[in-house]
Amino acid sequence: MPTFIDVSHTIEHGMITYKGLPAPIISEHLSRAESRPRYASGTEFHIGKIEMVANTGTYIDSPFHRFARGEDLSELPLERIANLDGIVVRQTRRTDRAIDADEFQNMDVKNKAILVNTGWDIHWRTDQYSEEHPYLTRAAAQFLVDRHAALVGIDSFNIDDVIDGTRPAHTLLLESGTPIVEHLCNLDALPDEGFKFFSVPVKVRSFGSFPVRAFGIVPNASERDGKKQF
Repeated sequence: MPTFIDVSHTIEHGMITYKGLPAPIISEHLSRAESRPRYASGTEFHIGKIEMVANTGTYIDSPFHRFARGEDLSELPLERIANLDGIVVRQTRRTDRAIDADEFQNMDVKNKAILVNTGWDIHWRTDQYSEEHPYLTRAAAQFLVDRHAALVGIDSFNIDDVIDGTRPAHTLLLESGTPIVEHLCNLDALPDEGFKFFSVPVKVRSFGSFPVRAFGIVPNASERDGKKQF
């Protein structure tokens, strides 16, 4: 069997994802005890309720997040967010916060999900997570646009340097129709390549961002070698 590797954070009540944005409020619309009088003896149901901003947990940005006329979540082509060939770009030993275009130069990124593994997810839910985080430079984003990457993800607080109000990585990638997945985690569990990547949000009109269950599927050794399975 292939191996499924979850690379998304669990959303919990009171969890802060992005400093300055409210935490999700998770509650019950209908409790199991309240449901019992409505059904036959021994039958009960639970209906949960969540109030949250779209940018919570591990989430995807569609072009609408940045551009009023860009594709919203309901318009994202499935071929750009599901069953993508994935490449993990290892940046855990970098000496600079900025990840530049030269880190992608020798890679075939066309039509692939490019996942930047900075290791910053180790600081998740700490004050340090939002401070001095790694990010992609304008040149790096432009390189990925020019080479037609299908999707770009990162395990950091933001794909841009938050000091730069122009948000060049968001602007260039989303303008080109390239979705962005932020706040990934566990990317060190994925191989450098040879896996499929999925990050599918719910189909909401007039929304630019939403949490995803991001994961990679790594084939077993026999599948990688092209041998038939029995």
